[in-house]
Amino acid sequence: RLRDRVHWGVRFLDDVIDVNCYPLESIALATRANRKIGLGVMGFADMLIRLGIPYGTPEAVAFADKLMRFIRRESLAASESLAKRRGVFPHFRRSIYAGTGRRLRNATVNTIAPTGTISIIAACSSGIEPLFAVSFVRNVLSGTRLFESHPLFEKIARERGFYRRDLAAEVARRPSLAKVKGVPRDVKRLFATAFDVTPRQHLEIQAAFQRHTDNAVSKTINLPADATVEDVREIYMAAHRLRCKGITVYRYGSKADQVLSVGEETE
Repeated sequence: RLRDRVHWGVRFLDDVIDVNCYPLESIALATRANRKIGLGVMGFADMLIRLGIPYGTPEAVAFADKLMRFIRRESLAASESLAKRRGVFPHFRRSIYAGTGRRLRNATVNTIAPTGTISIIAACSSGIEPLFAVSFVRNVLSGTRLFESHPLFEKIARERGFYRRDLAAEVARRPSLAKVKGVPRDVKRLFATAFDVTPRQHLEIQAAFQRHTDNAVSKTINLPADATVEDVREIYMAAHRLRCKGITVYRYGSKADQVLSVGEETE
């Protein structure tokens, strides 16, 4: 099923290049000459929860590598199939693929985008990020504040008999389940949040995806409010050593109004 979706996704994105309205003719010429696309994923954290794999563990890193390797292989196969019918991209002879025996429709095929907005529409976790929190407040552009709680946590809590209204309220006040009493240890591990995952674990997940992604991989490392300049420096240097194309850090509370926050609501 995933192979089928990948092939349709590559075909769709290649079509988009032709029907797009470009703001400048120079942009249109460059885009059509290289036909770069970026098929990616979202909902990775939700998938790990459903598989019973805690985010950031060696098992999660291995699965990320296996998943993106498959998507990469099938994306290239789909682009090769399109090239046979529609031709290679115009700048093919000046590309890294010239002389390799592989003829592609697209200069690049994969990327991992942030998907912060479309993941809300799809009701899943964004990109390859861990859960921000099990419950949190989302500030949207109109100034509206939306309280969100992860449905899988409530489902598991009810099935295993530890769900209580006061427990739900306690979860909503904390960025992590680590200090919430009444939640089994294995459930706490499974619902690891951005505040539970160490910078190194964030980077290992990103690097696993980057190994099989020709464009960049979007990834944010959430840092506590007391993070230091040296903490940030080490993250950037480690990302460079792991051959990541980019990295973002966010120190919690560094902006007066931030999109996602925890511990603000008591009801």
